[in-house]
Amino acid sequence: MIPEPGDAERNVNVNETFHEQTNDELSERELKQIEADDQAIQTILLGLPE
Repeated sequence: MIPEPGDAERNVNVNETFHEQTNDELSERELKQIEADDQAIQTILLGLPE
């Protein structure tokens, strides 16, 4: 069921596997993404003709 605007008293079901991520977890994920992006950029640049 879709809650109506202003229906602040409605219960929201949350999956049991849901957990709040900490800043450390987000930072770790972001660091891994940055490293993957850097590697992808390097691969692209190495593949360009000189």
